Amino acid sequence: MKILHIDSSILGHYSVSRQLSAETVARHKAAHPDATVIYRDLAADPVPYLTGAHMAALQGKPVTDTALADDLAIGDGHINDLLAADIVVIGVPMYNFSLPAQLKSWIDRVVVAGKTFRYGASGPEGLLPQGKKAFLISTRGGIYTGDSPAAMLDHQEKYLAAVLAFIGLTDVTWIRAEGLALGQDAKDATIVQAQGEIARLQG
Repeated sequence: MKILHIDSSILGHYSVSRQLSAETVARHKAAHPDATVIYRDLAADPVPYLTGAHMAALQGKPVTDTALADDLAIGDGHINDLLAADIVVIGVPMYNFSLPAQLKSWIDRVVVAGKTFRYGASGPEGLLPQGKKAFLISTRGGIYTGDSPAAMLDHQEKYLAAVLAFIGLTDVTWIRAEGLALGQDAKDATIVQAQGEIARLQG
């Protein structure tokens, strides 16, 4: 059993998504004591943004620059993490109705034609091995679920779910902590609710 744990919040110890992602990993470790955890902190150790040189190399242009070769190896490492993981836990705070740039950069490095998806006769096909499970810890200052007027502004969960499904990761469980900016009582209540969901998770 291998668990890939990814954090993307820039708030450090103040981050609710980091707190809840750690508790989610701990829950899975309790269920699978022999599991190995690979931890990636995308804020402390950001994935470099894609450039034209990266795209040229991915299209087959020979790589003669050592720095570019090292950078491409970083991307391959993140792909290998994802391919090897049985369980993926990602802390996903909402920033301006979408994802942190750090997490988007990781996505750009792991959604790669020929490695995690391919185009076939019937269209795109995800290449991740079957049986993987993802647990996505979504934190938002407002309310974006249900009949909320802000639901149309949610480009965080919808986007990430679509991207993961595109590469073949469709067994996704969302743990949400919403309304974190609506006062201390609301913040405390939604964190407790999320913790209760984590406690009931089945690995």
